[in-house]
Amino acid sequence: MFTGIIEEMGSVRKIEKVSDHAVQMTIGSLKIIEDVNIGDSISVNGICLTVTNFSSNDFQVEAMPETIKSTSLQSLKAGSKVNLERAMSAGGRFGGHFVSGHVDGTGKIVEKRKQENAIYYDIQIPNELMRFLLHKGSITVDGISLTVFGVQRNTFTISLIPHTASETILGEKGKGDLVNIECDMLAKYVQNMLKQQFPDKKVKITEDFLQNNGFK
Repeated sequence: MFTGIIEEMGSVRKIEKVSDHAVQMTIGSLKIIEDVNIGDSISVNGICLTVTNFSSNDFQVEAMPETIKSTSLQSLKAGSKVNLERAMSAGGRFGGHFVSGHVDGTGKIVEKRKQENAIYYDIQIPNELMRFLLHKGSITVDGISLTVFGVQRNTFTISLIPHTASETILGEKGKGDLVNIECDMLAKYVQNMLKQQFPDKKVKITEDFLQNNGFK
């Protein structure tokens, strides 16, 4: 379990195929490596991956080819920067929202614009993911816990403060770049429960619907 608060930007040092079913990435790190252990879960651009080996300044994780194909990891190469977050500790502060590290799909940045000290991104996502988005709800983009500032037909808008832009890879991305998307876990659970309760009805989660059903 993660919170979406990025701890460090690491750098991909090597990507290699280690078998017919796995790709290994070596990622350089300064902070994450301080207390890493084999078997630890690390969020890499929002994807929960398991540490298989480590040294004093880097660690290795393996990803299945399907993970590479279905996430923005497909665009990584040696030298690429990545967002890193260790799994949440039981006694730590919860600064973001519940993030599982299980990416729902990729989105594409269709517009990036600056307004005063904020940077706004419009991100296009698959239509089937739009039902999980609410104005001022939570969304995870490349592992970053963010607030949805606008919802359009098949795009949503987020805003980055200067600190987030400088301390994560999202600040360097622009129009046309892919990002990993994980929708709010609680919204997905609510959607699933409603499907079970109303199997023959199409129930659309909206802000009004949630308020009318006790979510205030």
